[in-house]
Amino acid sequence: MSTSEQLSTRHLLGIKDLNSNDIQLILDTAANFKDVLNRPIKKVPSLRDITIANVFFENSTRTRLSFELAEKRLSADIVNFAASSSSVSKGETLIDTVNNILAMKVDMIVMRHPYAGAGVFLSKHVNAQIVNAGDGAHEHPTQALLDSFSIHERLGDVAGKKVAIIGDVLHSRVALSNILCLQKQGAEVMVCGPTTLIPKYIGSLGVKVEHDLMKALNWCDVANMLRIQLERQDIAYFPSLREYSMLYGLNKEILDSLNKEIVIMHPGPINRGVEITSDVADSSHSIILDQVENGVAVRMAVLYLLAGQRGS
Repeated sequence: MSTSEQLSTRHLLGIKDLNSNDIQLILDTAANFKDVLNRPIKKVPSLRDITIANVFFENSTRTRLSFELAEKRLSADIVNFAASSSSVSKGETLIDTVNNILAMKVDMIVMRHPYAGAGVFLSKHVNAQIVNAGDGAHEHPTQALLDSFSIHERLGDVAGKKVAIIGDVLHSRVALSNILCLQKQGAEVMVCGPTTLIPKYIGSLGVKVEHDLMKALNWCDVANMLRIQLERQDIAYFPSLREYSMLYGLNKEILDSLNKEIVIMHPGPINRGVEITSDVADSSHSIILDQVENGVAVRMAVLYLLAGQRGS
């Protein structure tokens, strides 16, 4: 791999560490891997000598499966680790756990953790490359990259597009990563939701803030509907799911009443009938299943490009 084709960072801890060239390189590489995934033989030997540990300290189905499939498609050796069934539940520290895994000669760690900054902390203490698969309500870089890839695929470009991120922005790691990723590619971003679910200082990131769903939908080209994260809500941020759904839920009537076509996205899992109804999720406006498919190609690109940085 030539120097011009290398990422500027050794880890993928967050979108804030990537520059616009890094993002473009990942998306271009992902496009090549998507072609590979559409072949009869979907496997390439690119990471044949690399061992990757998937270390998940928080429940995950889709992200873990997506990473695992990406690793297998690249012919990497995989070690899966779920914290709930491990020594972590017996009081072992994060560094102890990971050092034990590294003692088994692992090259790369894909980690999800409930605490913000866990990946950054780990990258300073262990000698392996870290891919952040979500840290608390902080960042989820590969989700933002696959969202950008999906927008690019549907609309031809991300630059100049208007993207509204709607819903539980306060608890969402997807929101922050998406804001940073979209802005670095020249898109305009708006967040929309109840006042209680919009972080106080989010305007300082250079995004528009709107509390009226119809205004946000009329403004945007793409609506990214975030999941209400009840598991992270320690207090009641709104009276009831029914009331939230009446004010911020997207249904087919609302979609049809707009004077233009917009693209609907959702990071999943969907609470059907809360953020969006089934007829919206399954409509031609929706690229939700494209996002899932593109997730594997984007994660293959990230792992492949990081592997090219080993030893640097």
